[in-house]
Amino acid sequence: MIVKKLPISADFPSFETIEKMGEITGFEDNSEPVFYDIETTGLSQKSCFIYLIGSIAREGSGWVLCQWMAEDLAEESKIIQSFFDFIQGCTSLIQYNGSRFDQPFLEARAGQYNMVSPLSGLRSLDLYKELKVCRPLLGLSGMKQPDLEFFLRRPPRRFCDGGKCIQLYRAYLHSKGSDLVEIILGHNREDLIGLGNITSMLGYRTFYEGIYTLRTASEKDGRYSALLSLPAALPVPVSVETDIFSLEASENEARVTVPVANGKLKQFYADYKNYDYIPAEDTAIPRAISQYMDKRLKKPAVPETCYTWFPCGDDFMKDHGRQLQYLRHTLPCMLSLLK
Repeated sequence: MIVKKLPISADFPSFETIEKMGEITGFEDNSEPVFYDIETTGLSQKSCFIYLIGSIAREGSGWVLCQWMAEDLAEESKIIQSFFDFIQGCTSLIQYNGSRFDQPFLEARAGQYNMVSPLSGLRSLDLYKELKVCRPLLGLSGMKQPDLEFFLRRPPRRFCDGGKCIQLYRAYLHSKGSDLVEIILGHNREDLIGLGNITSMLGYRTFYEGIYTLRTASEKDGRYSALLSLPAALPVPVSVETDIFSLEASENEARVTVPVANGKLKQFYADYKNYDYIPAEDTAIPRAISQYMDKRLKKPAVPETCYTWFPCGDDFMKDHGRQLQYLRHTLPCMLSLLK
């Protein structure tokens, strides 16, 4: 078994950044998190093997990367046990698409050796699941980890992708070449460091979770504008504009602008399946009420038509609490309409 350990704090976010991102997602029990990624010979848990496990954990005042690579397939159980031993004492696990692939694969392969897996007893944060909702807002072309790293303007990767690494590992089993080991470990190392970098993107979840404060607001020229303070600096500025709202955000600040029609604002609702839209009145009403209406006067609401109107008058503009309630309720609905 090949074991490699090295400090990587210079390439990884601070402890404080990781903790702040945890607060945004409600994942606060991460005082001792472990980032991890596995490399396998294929997708089947029954017929394929884990040949490399990499992880990053806190050690002292910095981050340390540890990797365990099987020198032959018979060492699969050894690297799994080494990883299980390594995560003893950690409070949580962080990975990318791990809830669908890494964790089930690890648990299945551990079961092949009658090993008890500690994974199910730990809290787990899947960055893919958390960030998927942000794809339209960020204009991502795809949701593979390199797509997110490209958004962050990270330098191009030096090593090959995971599919190529499978071929290289099979070649290594025959040649035991040290040059192949460096490439395989290098790919896994880039995946792990990338995990830390894209964790900062959880800051965009603040718009969906409503974790911000209202600094100032105004209503002028038929537009309601709110300036927000964000709990964590965004890694890359974002800007979107549609017919129903616009959002510009950079660092710790964001501005949301919404059209005002005839002195009124649209209040959107997420549970659109429980509403009917009334075209003649340009409003949605709960089906508990609309069920008594003529069917010709209504149609099932869709996300774009599930709204009502309310006055954007002095009472509303002087009440920051009401404005925050409006933004936290409506902004996620408007963001969900982005394509």
